[in-house]
Amino acid sequence: MKHEIYENPLISRYASKEMAAIFSDDRKFTLWRELWIALAESEKELGLSITQKQIDAMKKYKSDINYDVAVAREKEVRHDVMSHVYAFGMQAKEAMPIIHLGATSCFVTDNAEILILREALELVKGKLVSVMDKLKKFALHYKAMPALGFTHLQPAQLTTVGKRATLWMQDLLLDYENLQHLIDGIKLRGVKGTTGTQASFLSLFEGDGAKVDELEKLVTEKMGLTKSFGVTGQTYPRKLDYNIASVLSMIAQSAYKFAGDLRILQNMKEMEEPFEKSQIGSSAMAYKRNPMRSERMCALARFVVSVPVNEAMTACTQWFERTLDDSANKRITLPQAFLALDGVLNLYNNISENMVVYDKIIRKHIMAELPFMATEEILMACVKAGGNRQELHEKIREHSMESAKLVKTEGRENDLIERIKKDPAFAPIHGKIDGILAPENFTGRAEEQTEKFISTEIDPVLNANKKYLGLTAQINV
Repeated sequence: MKHEIYENPLISRYASKEMAAIFSDDRKFTLWRELWIALAESEKELGLSITQKQIDAMKKYKSDINYDVAVAREKEVRHDVMSHVYAFGMQAKEAMPIIHLGATSCFVTDNAEILILREALELVKGKLVSVMDKLKKFALHYKAMPALGFTHLQPAQLTTVGKRATLWMQDLLLDYENLQHLIDGIKLRGVKGTTGTQASFLSLFEGDGAKVDELEKLVTEKMGLTKSFGVTGQTYPRKLDYNIASVLSMIAQSAYKFAGDLRILQNMKEMEEPFEKSQIGSSAMAYKRNPMRSERMCALARFVVSVPVNEAMTACTQWFERTLDDSANKRITLPQAFLALDGVLNLYNNISENMVVYDKIIRKHIMAELPFMATEEILMACVKAGGNRQELHEKIREHSMESAKLVKTEGRENDLIERIKKDPAFAPIHGKIDGILAPENFTGRAEEQTEKFISTEIDPVLNANKKYLGLTAQINV
């Protein structure tokens, strides 16, 4: 680390080495050379005067990037692609005359970027699926444990700890479906020429449009894809960048929701993220167990959520066949969005694998609110035993108001049930009240819903992506 200059924390603190490598210079410039090789091979196969010796020379130096030559050349010509054409040619001297033949700069920059983005999306998919798998195990383990539900962040009907986890999984399932659709639809920019008309290639093949089409098909297949855009200007459509940023944003939104919920639950002491033996929660308050991983998830996710607006503006302002105001911007936005989301998913994997549940605190919070929720059940049981509904309803209302007043103004425990047990009007069911109050009676179909959702919607995704299961995420700090 160079301490005298700014270091990008996405690299030094948050993202994995795998994601950082995808956006590295080595990956980018190796892909440029692979594209030049694929172009030359395809042009040779279609009859242009290119020798196997020239192609072999290019392949020899495919991964041996002479950066010093390229950097020095770019200072002279102020053009990154032509600098690397020159550097490649200085190594593969036999191929110098045919490197980049008929192509424009975006042949390598845009096609390589699409391949890089696709690779990054695959890494995101693997980590997303891994989180889903961990949440599945958590949800099944706690599928029947009652928990106080909340709407408007106010106590509501009961749910279960496992059912709540399925809400996090449902968000991720939507994200997975959008992500997979995006990956399946990725197309190469292709072999289109300077303004997308393929004029230079048409000239190379002496007006034979069929050979130009075949050239694009061959290059696309050699680079591992099956489709290229039917038409482009100089660049691939920048709406693709917006679509990618939007999917990343959606995943970040889901992660933020999970981390936000966990932060609230940790405040309530019902659940906690992992806390290591020597971890320090606060520099001043030694007793604190701050939810720092969840907070970091939210911090990084917030950045990713903001990126689509930037990409939307880039897509809006690509005048006619292209403008260059996307170039410097694109070096920052999508790579950093992927790096930040990678950090988010690393944390999500780490937390979801090691969440701590405090069942007694959860039960305590339930019992503080359940008496109010159980009044309808108590009322119905007493009516069945021969009571008058209107009279009983009024008594429950009076007892509830008085109990709630004492809880709020004097900080007392909820004594509603004790009041009802002492009221002669409810004498026929005094022996049944404790049974009515069992929290398990108030969770509805939460356990069944959890099992059904996992078996019908989550398991098919996990079964289709078994290679990603079992990932253990490492966090740097």
